[in-house]
Amino acid sequence: MTALVVYESMYGSTRAVAEAVGAGLAEADVPARVVEVGELTQEQAGNGLPDDVTLLVVGGPTHAFSMSRDTTRADAAKEAPGGHVISDRTGVREWIDHLRLPGRLPVATFDTKVAKPVLPGSAARAAAKRLRALGAREVVPPHSFKVHGKADGLVDGELDAARAWGRELGALSR
Repeated sequence: MTALVVYESMYGSTRAVAEAVGAGLAEADVPARVVEVGELTQEQAGNGLPDDVTLLVVGGPTHAFSMSRDTTRADAAKEAPGGHVISDRTGVREWIDHLRLPGRLPVATFDTKVAKPVLPGSAARAAAKRLRALGAREVVPPHSFKVHGKADGLVDGELDAARAWGRELGALSR
């Protein structure tokens, strides 16, 4: 079993969650590769997954109640120090739209979203819906990890929660 954790991140919180999920998977004896979506797109032009992937984990920030779009990423870049965000080439939405999945590949999705105010919508739920439409099989419901604000970092305890979630995924996926 090998897991691929694909993430999109603007300011670093979603990347930190993805890395913690990958560490949790490794603790559950599931080798995990954590990749920023733009890097994976470059490697494979979005045409599929490496043959050894038996669990796909996808995460991104919640923007405007769902997955990011070109316009929301551009807005994030305008607000970022130096005008640069981590995922500046493409987003999870576009990557999934060009993805081909083998059979009923097990998947899990997560997002980051602001803790307060509590707002509707979830990038993780939107990603899960698109992945199911491609034939994927969810192993757990979509999960949200809380941030203080757009660029203000994760709420205390969320990295530990992400690592634990990764261990849970690993245990369920064996």
